[in-house]
Amino acid sequence: MSTSPPTSSPRNPLLAAPLAAVRFLTRIPVPSTTTSSEQASRDLRAAVPWFPLVGALIGAITAAAIYAAGNVWSPPVAVLLALSVEALLTGAFHEDAVADYCDAFGGGWTRDDILRILKDSRHGTYGVLGLTLAVALRAALLLSLESSPQIQALALIASATWGRFVIVVLMAIVPPVTDRDSLAKDVAHQMRPRDLAWASLAALPGLGLWFLLDPLGGLLTLLLTAAFLLWYRPHLLRTIQGVTGDCLGMSCYAGQLILLLCAAAGR
Repeated sequence: MSTSPPTSSPRNPLLAAPLAAVRFLTRIPVPSTTTSSEQASRDLRAAVPWFPLVGALIGAITAAAIYAAGNVWSPPVAVLLALSVEALLTGAFHEDAVADYCDAFGGGWTRDDILRILKDSRHGTYGVLGLTLAVALRAALLLSLESSPQIQALALIASATWGRFVIVVLMAIVPPVTDRDSLAKDVAHQMRPRDLAWASLAALPGLGLWFLLDPLGGLLTLLLTAAFLLWYRPHLLRTIQGVTGDCLGMSCYAGQLILLLCAAAGR
């Protein structure tokens, strides 16, 4: 018995890009407005400036999960349950990138080795250890903010927003690896200054209130992220001569950790 292919919803040009961003970064079921693979690629390129706003949505859902779980369980349990909810929401998209990056750059000695390991779906010692430490650090930082639920929620939303904004910045400043199929190759070469400007506007809802409440933490976040990118850009250009999707995902997680480190400093 054959089944009919899924039908797409009527195309609305105004909704195509944000829906593509939600569909790409999460597992939230949203209607498809594409009628061809070429149109899907164009929608994904147009979706990149929306990444920070989708990040704010992800952060808000995770923060709500912490609040709800915190009414029943202790703070450590609530944080771990909320991070589990987020992993289900995103398909552990960026966590997988962290593991792949750690495996490739920890175990690869040449450019070809690194790119080969990045494509390998299996995770080795470097990947498992790197991902474990990254998730544990994120959980510990969120726990350090649990005495102030408002700050915890705002920092969580801001960090999720900031991480996706860092992806857009990295796309703008590092060319994609040209001899390898990846998200970076499909999207990054189309980045324009106005896309970065739109992404900055899209980041305001998720960042604005936290930056107002903690301007010193916001300034420190900007400085540390700039320092990270000043190291990360030449590192990628020197080792693999560009950026890949896994490297973009790693930058997202790094951005989230940087903001949470700044939010938790001195608390």
